[in-house]
Amino acid sequence: MSKEHYLLSIADRIFDPLESFWEGKRFHSFLGYFLVLSFLAALVLIELQRQNLLPPGRFNFIPGNHFYAVAFVFNLLLVIEVVSLVFSLAHSTCNALGKQFEILSLILLRSSFKEFIYFSEPLVWSSFSQPIFHILNDAGGAFLIFIFLGFYYRMQKHRRITKSQEDLDHFISAKKALALMLLFVFIVLGGINLFDQIFLHGEHNFFTVFYTILIFSDILLVLVSLRYTYNYYTLFRNSGFALTTVVIRLALTAPPYINVLLGLSAAMFALGLTITYNQFAEKHFRGESAN
Repeated sequence: MSKEHYLLSIADRIFDPLESFWEGKRFHSFLGYFLVLSFLAALVLIELQRQNLLPPGRFNFIPGNHFYAVAFVFNLLLVIEVVSLVFSLAHSTCNALGKQFEILSLILLRSSFKEFIYFSEPLVWSSFSQPIFHILNDAGGAFLIFIFLGFYYRMQKHRRITKSQEDLDHFISAKKALALMLLFVFIVLGGINLFDQIFLHGEHNFFTVFYTILIFSDILLVLVSLRYTYNYYTLFRNSGFALTTVVIRLALTAPPYINVLLGLSAAMFALGLTITYNQFAEKHFRGESAN
């Protein structure tokens, strides 16, 4: 066995048990309970902060508005979705991109809830001003991306990247190795971000940084795929998907209204690219079979 194949087999032995554990029904049930308890705990801590019942100084990072609890639990949900995205990279490239759009739509929904922190408690109409337009913008954009995703997943036609089973297995193993590296980076970034927020009271846009890393991982995946196939249609589609990740990354840092415009443009591009690929690639592969 060559050194390359040995390293890929190690990636298989590490990745497969981790994915099986993460995707298991028992762990999903645990995550559900964890999110509920985290939300309730955040509400209790915020109320204690509002009533000045927490020791001063040590818990200054806890806000005094209950709507922060919604943003907090959405952050936890996004973390779970990002880990699922990392595992999906080892399988379908199309589904991995779809997972990125799922995360984008959830980030937009989170942004909608975060606007409520500017409102007084209890909510009164007289306190509504500019934030209400941001809420409608982000929520509407999330809903439209949700619609696009339905059509995007429906149009998927998965094809083998190579006819050789051995090459296909090696390619999947290479994607698993890449996914493990991303998971390691995700854990390190998450730890640094958590430390800064709790002890240094800093604030970092964790998901924006991670999407930047995803851009490079997508491009690396395109280059790795060239070792197993040089089909133009597949190469163009995968490169287009990498470009879509760039646009999603821009949407995460764009100001209100432009962020939704960029997100919808990326979704339409991905959907159009999928439909076009299905039409031309199907005829191409059919022609190869005939020859």
